Amino acid sequence: MLDFTGIDYLKSGNERQKRAYEVLEKYQIFEKLKNYSPILAGTVPIEIDIEGSDLDLIFEIDLRFEEDFLNDLMVSRFIPYDVDVEHPIVNGEKCITLNFVLEGFPIEIFGQNKPTKKQNAYLHMVAEYKILKEKGEEFKQKIIELKKQGIKTEPAFGMLLGLENPYEDLLKF
Repeated sequence: MLDFTGIDYLKSGNERQKRAYEVLEKYQIFEKLKNYSPILAGTVPIEIDIEGSDLDLIFEIDLRFEEDFLNDLMVSRFIPYDVDVEHPIVNGEKCITLNFVLEGFPIEIFGQNKPTKKQNAYLHMVAEYKILKEKGEEFKQKIIELKKQGIKTEPAFGMLLGLENPYEDLLKF
């Protein structure tokens, strides 16, 4: 299985993955923010992204020190100063999100007070990757087609796999 905790695998991926690698490296995002255990999650790492798909960067953040994280983001100089910071509640926990565009890539930063390898975004991606490897290219193309129709990733997997609650059921894979 690929090591999704780094981004080196992107160098030998498809064109969009290679471009994502270049942008992430150019701004040294993973190096500058390594204290927050960054991981690129979502559809780009597992090659089921479509036009307009964002780069989902997940971080482990103790929200008591949110200001330190935001300062580190600003010092890293890859996010705009006028970006909106939101605080959604996810699974009963307060999180932080920032959305912006960086060199043509929509970016979503998601921080939660939980190790990144235990966050649902990472766990879903790993489960989806395993399913894609098991089911093959035809299944992968069906997922991509559903996504092009506006269906989110987890529900698309749920539809094809007959999952009642894909957000929960994918965590069991």
